[in-house]
Amino acid sequence: MSSVVSPPVPRAVRWRHLRSLEFVVGVLLTGAMVALALLSPLIFPDQGTRMDLAARLLPPLAQWAHPMGTDPLGRDVLERVLLGGRISLFVGFVSVAGSVLLGVAVGLVAGYWRGFWDMFLMRCVDVQLALPFILIALTFISILGGGLGNIILFMILSQWVQYARLVRGLVLSLREREFVLAARSFGVRDLLMLRHHIVPHVLGPVVILMTLNVAENILLESSLTFLGLGVDPQIPTWGGMLADGRTYLQTAWWVSVIPGLAIMLTVLGLNLLGDWLRDRLDPLGRPS
Repeated sequence: MSSVVSPPVPRAVRWRHLRSLEFVVGVLLTGAMVALALLSPLIFPDQGTRMDLAARLLPPLAQWAHPMGTDPLGRDVLERVLLGGRISLFVGFVSVAGSVLLGVAVGLVAGYWRGFWDMFLMRCVDVQLALPFILIALTFISILGGGLGNIILFMILSQWVQYARLVRGLVLSLREREFVLAARSFGVRDLLMLRHHIVPHVLGPVVILMTLNVAENILLESSLTFLGLGVDPQIPTWGGMLADGRTYLQTAWWVSVIPGLAIMLTVLGLNLLGDWLRDRLDPLGRPS
């Protein structure tokens, strides 16, 4: 019996998706920020701690040695922005990855198997969503203390519920679709059903939420650091620099605006990549 062979996809069609504007701009912005953050320790071995009180609050382009100006302690703003990108991006990506793994697993179990597990897991989600966020943060940090690891753990435990509810709702809809019912009638096992027929259809919305949460977690790190509950203030982070420069917005705007621009460009690149990945990973919304 001869098998049906799908016609090869023309090379022009394959490369058309890679030449899309959102893909190119997203890769350039995100890749540039990640590369600069990773290479910053080699470029600036003093870790952004060198102070020059005689050159404090210099505006951008006032001296070639400080092209983006200096902060209230005479530290180079560009140097601290590049070094701070390591911690901010690490917190954003790692915390979101942990939230996705936990939340997607809970959502798949609750939405696909229903019954007791659905009721139990969703009641846990409802209880956590009913608690004031700032109360959870203060309690968690007060018990375990601050630090990078505890901040990431807190973000994971506080944000997995978003993915759990999103995935559960998608799975409840997908489990009644014709292709799932057909696969079940052929005796496809549950794990294979989830892997081949359910998970590919929930990746698009999850990716979009991930890109938004990376930015949210960078700002959350800023808030916790400002309250003295986050990363050590002596360690340069984008959030910490925003908090340090808020009192100098009228006299030294660059102290906060430069790290704010770094956050904006990184988030823009992530959002563009998220839109592109959504179109490529969503079997139902993929353009022809």
